[in-house]
Amino acid sequence: MQSKSFLQKIERPFVALFLIVGGVLVSVPFLWMISSSFKEESEVLNIPPQLFPSNPTFENYINLFQSLNFGVYLKNTLIIVLFSFLGLLLNAMAGYGFAKFNFKGKQKLFYIVLATMMIPAQVTMIPVYLLLNEMGLTNTMTGIVLPGLAVAFSIFLFRQFMTTIPNDLIEAARLDGAGEFYIFFKLIIPIAKPIFAVQGILTFIGAWNSFLWPLIIANDESLYTLSVGLSLLQGQYANNYALQMAGAAFMVIPIVIIFSFFQKYIVEGFTMSGLK
Repeated sequence: MQSKSFLQKIERPFVALFLIVGGVLVSVPFLWMISSSFKEESEVLNIPPQLFPSNPTFENYINLFQSLNFGVYLKNTLIIVLFSFLGLLLNAMAGYGFAKFNFKGKQKLFYIVLATMMIPAQVTMIPVYLLLNEMGLTNTMTGIVLPGLAVAFSIFLFRQFMTTIPNDLIEAARLDGAGEFYIFFKLIIPIAKPIFAVQGILTFIGAWNSFLWPLIIANDESLYTLSVGLSLLQGQYANNYALQMAGAAFMVIPIVIIFSFFQKYIVEGFTMSGLK
């Protein structure tokens, strides 16, 4: 027993050191990207390379919005994010309906939802494009956001979580005279905070990084997103690495901030999922 405890005491510092070294190695490219975004164009290619800029400047970020259309791309991306969160709420309602309501064809309909999860999104892009084209929604913001309102994986995840909520709790609320919408918004959503956090960050990342579908459905540059704009930036300014780093940093930093904000709920959601 003493030798075992002694080995554990020795292992802990080595494990901690290993995690610290791994964290530093993983962080170096991210730190280099942030640092390079504040450098002048000529300074990025200096040899030997310098991690920190000698003369920090915001010129690269200013050029993104003054010389390029990143302001328009940002607006379009935020619109997509906003409607994606609206879709998240709709998916939560659908998951709650599958979990707590009994209606004709419920199981068959849920199996159809599960079946769509097995089909790669790239396979359905052509049929969805043809449908939207018939509806006259191509090259419109509506055509970009509409297919993302319903997500089978999100519905499935909400349904699996909400089946664990006791029915007696919902019945007690109904006996007290609470309506279904009141129960959902005042009772179910607070209980389902962990799963909302997990799905919220996944939804934000998917919407913020939306690239392929906006590129397919939109022909007008005024409808492009930040990811599409970053791709155009890499083509038009292939040799301006400082400007590219600024665009990449502008894409990554919001995701890091959102993840940091929801980290507590995400860990709680994974812990609760493990307990189930």
